[in-house]
Amino acid sequence: MKKYTFTEKLDTRSGFGAGLHELGKSNENVVALCADLTGSLKMDAFQKDFPERFFQVGIAEANMIGLAAGMTIGGKIPFTGTFANFSTGRVYDQIRQSVAYSGKNVKICASHAGLTLGEDGATHQILEDIGLMKMLPGMVVINPCDYNQTKAATLAIADYEGPVYLRFGRPTVPNFTPSDQKFEIGKAWMVNEGTDVTILATGHLVWESILAGEQLAEKGISVEILNIHTIKPLDDEAILKSISKTKCVVTAEEHNVLGGLGESVASLLAKNTPTPQEMVAVNDTFGESGTPDQLMKKYGLTANDIVNSVLKVIARKN
Repeated sequence: MKKYTFTEKLDTRSGFGAGLHELGKSNENVVALCADLTGSLKMDAFQKDFPERFFQVGIAEANMIGLAAGMTIGGKIPFTGTFANFSTGRVYDQIRQSVAYSGKNVKICASHAGLTLGEDGATHQILEDIGLMKMLPGMVVINPCDYNQTKAATLAIADYEGPVYLRFGRPTVPNFTPSDQKFEIGKAWMVNEGTDVTILATGHLVWESILAGEQLAEKGISVEILNIHTIKPLDDEAILKSISKTKCVVTAEEHNVLGGLGESVASLLAKNTPTPQEMVAVNDTFGESGTPDQLMKKYGLTANDIVNSVLKVIARKN
């Protein structure tokens, strides 16, 4: 098992803020819109240094999406910012009609995704957003794993022509990917090569999968881990190549078991090579108030839960 270390824990939303500020310096067409959550989205630096390209729309998320869609007509590259729940569920009609259907070059940037929003509870957490967004034709869906990868993804989507949903979070997590990485939309990142089981992880669950891989290595189980930072378009080739070797798979995500990465992988396998699969995800329920660690444990999203799923799927393979 390849050894991964980190020197600090950082929140992925700060990676977005850093990437956005860098884009402000390098691309004059980048504009930012925020729905009264500038500090929470770490858009402060962009607002301070590029005030003429920053638009505070207030608590009016639907209006924000409409404004962003209109700005693309003039050649601007709008990045919208609010909580994931308000970036998707609250404004789905506007996204569908004004952005996705029209193929507008809007970057929908969504913080505080999943359970790890924590104490704000179920009304602010969202576990359905990946499903909502991946079903929209032409929408790219990205869910990076740490600060460095979120920054790299933010930079990369500015160069992509078309609508993008970029999902990130509030809690601090290990920052372990390279600071100079090149982010490639739709290309899985090999975390660890192995032969006995494939773990396909996304977002915060990538680090949990690394911890699980270390535990499994002590049991003599060789784990292949892929970081699926892009859920749509899915890297079919990398996934099928890995599973052709290991013959079983576990998917891991901070999302509802319905509509997320696990279902996308299951569909891919059903069409190509039916394979034993276990899914580590929230089991079709809303969240609740609690610390991120408490919620990850209660809803079965920890390294130990991934280990147990690996043991189950290997038994099914045999």
